[in-house]
Amino acid sequence: MKIALFPGSFDPVTKAHVDIVERSLPLFDKVYIGIGANSSKQGFLTVGKREELLRAVFGHEPKLHIVAYEGLTIDFCRSINAAYMIRGIRTVSDFEYEKAIAQMNHALAPEIESIFIVSKPGYSSISSTIVREILKYNGDVSKFIPKAALDCL
Repeated sequence: MKIALFPGSFDPVTKAHVDIVERSLPLFDKVYIGIGANSSKQGFLTVGKREELLRAVFGHEPKLHIVAYEGLTIDFCRSINAAYMIRGIRTVSDFEYEKAIAQMNHALAPEIESIFIVSKPGYSSISSTIVREILKYNGDVSKFIPKAALDCL
């Protein structure tokens, strides 16, 4: 069974995240969306709220499992038997950052392969950071967040 993890903060989930997940599903037997709890960051939304938004968007998909985790992502991959880690790439700077992480992960766990999926051009400017800023000032984020998630906010 081919199992993959798509880790991230998903704070909040965006249409760009949805695109990466939907394009990943045909490639794997099971895909986990891992909501990473970063102890050095204060999240905009609680982990529970992020999980609720993701379930609203993807709850209908039987191959998809949504879980929160703490600690090293590579250790979480091992705990769920994921041999693949999915990462979305929007820009050249994303690639450089993700490449460095993938190389470190490979040194720690050579059995886990990083898979990069390049975002569609229309999604390359969407980031959770920018969406959070718009939300903070009560701006309209309907172009960036899936409707099912927007209904939960």
